[in-house]
Amino acid sequence: MKLMSLAEAIGRFVPDGASVAMGTCLESLIPFAAGHEIIRRRRRDLTLIGPIFDIVVDQLIGAGCVATIQAAWVGNVSAGLGYAFRRAAEAGIPRPITVEEYSNYTVVLALLAGAHGLPFVPVRSGPGSDITRNHPAFAEVTSPFDHRTVMVVRALRPDVAIVAVQRADAEGHAHAWGNLGITEEAGLAAEHIIVLAEEIADTAILTSDPNRVLFPPFRVSAVVHCPGACHPSPVQGYYGRDHQFYADYHRETQTPEGMAAWLDRWVYGVPDRAGYLARLGQERWAALRRLQSAPAAPADYAWQEQASPQSDEVEPRIAGAAPRRSTRDRVGDTGAGDTRVGDT
Repeated sequence: MKLMSLAEAIGRFVPDGASVAMGTCLESLIPFAAGHEIIRRRRRDLTLIGPIFDIVVDQLIGAGCVATIQAAWVGNVSAGLGYAFRRAAEAGIPRPITVEEYSNYTVVLALLAGAHGLPFVPVRSGPGSDITRNHPAFAEVTSPFDHRTVMVVRALRPDVAIVAVQRADAEGHAHAWGNLGITEEAGLAAEHIIVLAEEIADTAILTSDPNRVLFPPFRVSAVVHCPGACHPSPVQGYYGRDHQFYADYHRETQTPEGMAAWLDRWVYGVPDRAGYLARLGQERWAALRRLQSAPAAPADYAWQEQASPQSDEVEPRIAGAAPRRSTRDRVGDTGAGDTRVGDT
């Protein structure tokens, strides 16, 4: 059974020393709830892989969970560099970390190589950049075709990718919309995928819009129903970004003592995501969920029907398939593009 609690998913698939891809949508759909569960379980020696990293990674560093960063940037998008990241990189507080810097483009190329089972891929944007200087993942090779020197980046293959989505089913089909960043590449490169979903929907709803399914469901190891998993980052169609939370975090974590106090209040001091949202407060959470609806147009994946050789009746072209129903019949009057299950 892939549907499980967040505590079980992190306990099973994120051991000490694991390499973890997360925050793959850049500034939205950041799985803060998973980061906090990792902190509560006091995981150590993690390698974190991603593009620009938001404050969830700063929190993981401040809690002493991280040994290595493989990313383009770590900080608070609203305010600048994360204080915990800077203390660890410059002074080894609360522990030294290794920083292997990538650009957003080169980290996605490395994950793409991992997803395709390749040892490396060429990259044209590396030469001339300080990022590639003395970097263990970049090298220059001779092209077998024109004998020119070309830079390559080594494949990244995370032990686990933790992704957040708007909806999923218990089998591992997952729908996300908005900016996907490098989510698909990270998931397909990883050994395991943990999906945190705002809603659990029927499989028929997920498969009614197959182009939106992120991964083959057999690649998904765990599905977690976790409403509010991404606060303070936004989830398109569900809640907006909590700008004040980011500003408060930046102000309150300027010192190691402030970081410890913040973790005690928002991570160690609550048992799970429901407790976190209760601490946030119902009024504040409700305000973030007041959004202007913007549903997409329905998509009709119609297929050709033909008469059976043995009968005048029209049968579905695919043997064993159910008779075709319209998108509206399957999903509701707003169609497959509806942003929420049941909002018809």
